[in-house]
Amino acid sequence: MITMYRTDDEKVHSPETLEPGTWVHLVSPNANEQQWVIDNLEVDPDFLRAALDEEERARIDSENGQTLILVDSPLMVSDSDGEEYSTLPLGIIMTPDHIVTICLKDSPIMNDFSSGRVKAFSTKKKSRFILQILYRNAMHFLFHLRQLDKKSSSLETELHKSMKNKELISMLKLEKSLVYFSTSLKGNEVVLERLLRMEFVRRYPDDTDLLEDVIIENKQAIEMCAIYRDILSGTMDAFASVISNNLNIVMKLLTSITIVLTIPAMVAALWGMNVNVPFQDSAWGFFVVLGIIAVATGLGVLWMSRRKMF
Repeated sequence: MITMYRTDDEKVHSPETLEPGTWVHLVSPNANEQQWVIDNLEVDPDFLRAALDEEERARIDSENGQTLILVDSPLMVSDSDGEEYSTLPLGIIMTPDHIVTICLKDSPIMNDFSSGRVKAFSTKKKSRFILQILYRNAMHFLFHLRQLDKKSSSLETELHKSMKNKELISMLKLEKSLVYFSTSLKGNEVVLERLLRMEFVRRYPDDTDLLEDVIIENKQAIEMCAIYRDILSGTMDAFASVISNNLNIVMKLLTSITIVLTIPAMVAALWGMNVNVPFQDSAWGFFVVLGIIAVATGLGVLWMSRRKMF
């Protein structure tokens, strides 16, 4: 899908014709749409292919007067087992007259711009517009990291109550999401540091200041991600130990109960043999045997209790 946007008087609208200063946004474009961009905007085909590759790493590339800025953006995926977070490449291509953005899936970051939720941006100021996209991307990482932390706390509370596999699997998903975020944020950091040395950014002091703000927000996201990973890893290790300890306690209790139940079974087996036994001719023999069983069992329970086997 191809959509075009242009800002006039700080208002976003969709122009009918392709004019200089237009922002062209592509979401999972098909072959015909890719060819239209190549023909009308003279975009390098390799730049398009790189932005549409899920495994492409974050990087900057310049060729024939065009610059490709490829960063990872956060993505929330919902399935039957709940929510999981991942990352997808977000490609930004700066040509002499236009800005082209490319995503494999609909991006909430770009929707913020197209819907007018981001104020004071202009598609004509290409360098500043790119930095605003990168700033919004870093803010979305921070937002999703806070959501991950809240979900982790909620799962920890559920684990205190249930100790079920479902909560542990959800925590494993969160840990995997944090791994994706950490890797992507470090890749984005390299891109941002390189942008700081590029001429089209250093040309305007305000753009340099904005990029420094983006770098600060990205570093904060990296630090938050590392903290949450350590907390989540420690929490999972602690609960794994608790579950293992609970299993040991249950096995210990069952073993103790088995030993206690063995005492009356042994006494009953001895008096049930087909030979002469004490009290067999006594009218009170049955009750005497019951008494012996009760005393022996009580002594066994007392001995095991003193050894904290219950």
